[in-house]
Amino acid sequence: MVRLEQKYNEAIVPAMMADFGYRNRLQVPRLKNVSINVCIGEAVQNAKLLDSAVAELAAISGQRPVVTRARKDISNFKLRRGNPIGCMVTLRRQRMYEFLDRLIQVALPQVRDFKGIPARSFDGCGNYSLGIREQSIFPEVRPESVERVHGLTVSIVTTARTDEEGRALLKHLGLPFAGDGGTTSG
Repeated sequence: MVRLEQKYNEAIVPAMMADFGYRNRLQVPRLKNVSINVCIGEAVQNAKLLDSAVAELAAISGQRPVVTRARKDISNFKLRRGNPIGCMVTLRRQRMYEFLDRLIQVALPQVRDFKGIPARSFDGCGNYSLGIREQSIFPEVRPESVERVHGLTVSIVTTARTDEEGRALLKHLGLPFAGDGGTTSG
């Protein structure tokens, strides 16, 4: 069992049952999956950039990403339907907990002038999305092998019904939120 999963089962579930008055362990919100998405707009002209993004995302997540394709034509961007423009991976169970543990303990503290992640990025249903500007904050990515700096989006899907429950779950897991209002961008 992964350290973060063990922490969830032994410490977080009882704490949230006390905080929210749940009568059953199954009422406590839990993590469903974590999706990591990378979009490379310049992949239309240079397919090599997409190959490097796929390799970096595979190293970060520990799972082979799926190449995403454009859904419609956009002439201003010289984009045709079906062109490969990004990649994504969905992590579940053990890999999800391992990735979140590395994100919280290793990657986020690498961000320069880090003051916490914004607390306002919830969707209304307890799910959270986080934008990361550089892939090089992850130790799995070698700085000398980076062809182009790109960002990625991390979406954390929970079974929480409200943002308050989702925020409490992620706070117990160790995500460092900036202040109470989340006015500082991370």
